[in-house]
Amino acid sequence: MTILVTGCAGFIGHAVSLALLGEGYRVIGVDSLNAYYSVTLKRLRLAQLLKSPLFEFHQLDLATPDVLMDLPGKADIDQVIHLAAQAGVRHSMDNPFPYVTANVVGHLSVLEFCRRMPARPKLIYASSSSVYGISEQSMLAEGDIAGPPASLYAVTKQADELMSQAYSSLYGIDQIGLRFFTVYGPWGRPDMAYWLFTAKALAGEPLEVFNYGEMERDFTYIDDAVAGVLAVVLNAGAGDGQTQTQHRIYNLGSGRAEPLQSLVDAVAMATDRTVQIEHHPHQPGDVKRTCADISQLRADYGYEPKVQLTEGIRRFVAWYQSDPELAQL
Repeated sequence: MTILVTGCAGFIGHAVSLALLGEGYRVIGVDSLNAYYSVTLKRLRLAQLLKSPLFEFHQLDLATPDVLMDLPGKADIDQVIHLAAQAGVRHSMDNPFPYVTANVVGHLSVLEFCRRMPARPKLIYASSSSVYGISEQSMLAEGDIAGPPASLYAVTKQADELMSQAYSSLYGIDQIGLRFFTVYGPWGRPDMAYWLFTAKALAGEPLEVFNYGEMERDFTYIDDAVAGVLAVVLNAGAGDGQTQTQHRIYNLGSGRAEPLQSLVDAVAMATDRTVQIEHHPHQPGDVKRTCADISQLRADYGYEPKVQLTEGIRRFVAWYQSDPELAQL
């Protein structure tokens, strides 16, 4: 099987690609290597993938019309895992245009590629817990009506789901959208709270905590996120329930809401530091709580997250401390 992975130098894309290569699948990876965060980190991820003879890489911008139609070996692609996106909820407040370009136009580019390929490869794509918006639900299930969007990033992910629904109905493209919930772990993103907290704790600097700590998140360890993606990719017929083309949505999280203080405590324990906290008001774009109802993914694909937050942060800190250069990213 040959699988196209977009965003292969990103956090989740890198981890998914490594796992697929480990299973013996050929991976064609594409990424723009944009500079939203450290390109050095992205190139380090990419270097790991390039060690495998089953991996090939193409640097390209998905927002360029028809760019995937010029991809060498495109006729061999059996499935597409679309993970490329402009990430960062807060960044979308100050720089909105890249979000529409990368997330909406880029997603359309992938849909058009799947539509125009004779074999109509199955598409698995990354959505986000942000589509639920400002919700009062204690547990977020796939069928819940989305609340008011909290950010432009959320709007772009909602648009992606709607476009996918349309393309599934119009052109017979089988698709699964995965709503990721706060994925963390080694090789992650330096702009995320767990990375920032670790860096500041080790440097003896206070941790900046927003909304005065009154937040809860469904923290999902990277290995669990990858296991969920691979369950869907490698068991293509599971969960169909019928034979016609479908567009299905699944939550991919831990199924637990952890107070932000639990993250602070986990970082303090893993770094063996006494941390100080600077409390700040709520930031635009943030929601107070996320918690995934993962019962549908569990029922259809046997998904079962395994890594608790304390253990996941311990693994991340061990990785972070293994290379002094990571502190400079």
